[in-house]
Amino acid sequence: MDGSTVRRVGMWAAAATAALAAASFGVAATTPPRTGPFAAPGTAIAYPYSTAAQFVPRDFVWMYLALLMMFAFLVLSVCIRERATDDRTVFGTIGLSLATVAFAVIGLDYFIQLRAVQPALLRGEMEGLAILSQYNPHGVFIALEELGFLVMGLSFAFLALALGSSGLERATRWVFLVSSAVMVAAFVGMSSYFGFGLEYRFEVAAITIGWLTLMVSGCLLVFAFRRFVPLRPREGGDECR
Repeated sequence: MDGSTVRRVGMWAAAATAALAAASFGVAATTPPRTGPFAAPGTAIAYPYSTAAQFVPRDFVWMYLALLMMFAFLVLSVCIRERATDDRTVFGTIGLSLATVAFAVIGLDYFIQLRAVQPALLRGEMEGLAILSQYNPHGVFIALEELGFLVMGLSFAFLALALGSSGLERATRWVFLVSSAVMVAAFVGMSSYFGFGLEYRFEVAAITIGWLTLMVSGCLLVFAFRRFVPLRPREGGDECR
């Protein structure tokens, strides 16, 4: 990829990632939990969550923004890999591969909620829906989110190792590495402590860690890509750091 293209696409992908992370996190944080351990006393929706139809589409809006954010993060991961020096390309490739898996898992999870669960709730088609619903604190939705966020946390670690030595990149590296370590530690620690009663506690922690990481790292990488100078030769005569 041409160095100027990496610079331009990377800068816009970083800005979009940070902005969409802030927007989706804000909307998600203001969407009250309807079930599980964080639901306000006396407000929890009872299984099989048929009364959740009254909260469509309000409770699902944040997923549209989060899907766009995950796509922006995937593009950003491509640009980080493309600007890596030769000795760091392998880390960028692993990080990009993990980001792709995270996008696929979370994208599938959210798309099912938006295109299958929402219309089913509105039409009262409840048979078999409870296990898929986001309102089920130990259902398929939460399980896929846990997997997606955990893989995203691992991608942070490898993307960190693909970054260069500028001050902005070093700062971003530490943000990625600390976030990755905290994400994995939270999953292991919370799973060990709560066992099968974990419900969506890790999901809330992962959203907080992941979204804040993308906000901060996105802002840092906007300026890192803005100052990007192509260094590493590519096949065909193009140069890209």
